[in-house]
Amino acid sequence: MQFIKTLFWVILAVILVVFAVNNWSPTSVLIWQDIRIDTKLPVLVIGAFLLGFVPLWILHRTSKWRLNRRIKTLEAAARPAPVPATATSAATKSSPAPAPQTKPAAAPLDLDKEQISEPATAVSPITGDDKAAGT
Repeated sequence: MQFIKTLFWVILAVILVVFAVNNWSPTSVLIWQDIRIDTKLPVLVIGAFLLGFVPLWILHRTSKWRLNRRIKTLEAAARPAPVPATATSAATKSSPAPAPQTKPAAAPLDLDKEQISEPATAVSPITGDDKAAGT
């Protein structure tokens, strides 16, 4: 990746030098009605490019720096707090840690077609004796 970046910048520099050599002619730029600047064309083009590029590049770098700081802060907050070494050594000397208890896995359901097609009633019907008892 570094080779590609270096190659890109070398090609860009060569193109810029070729442009500057072929267009090295004086140019007059009218800034206001009474201010006129005489400069060479490559200086004018490179200056205009930098005038547009540098502020946006600075904005990009500052926002990238700010977001990297924010990411590092959030990662540090999400990291669990380290346990002090004295508490862990005292706990291991006094009693060994119990083995973790695991629950047995539940048996898979084995439903036959008869059980699926004929559901059992969930609520029993109310009889006359239940009405008299008040339930």
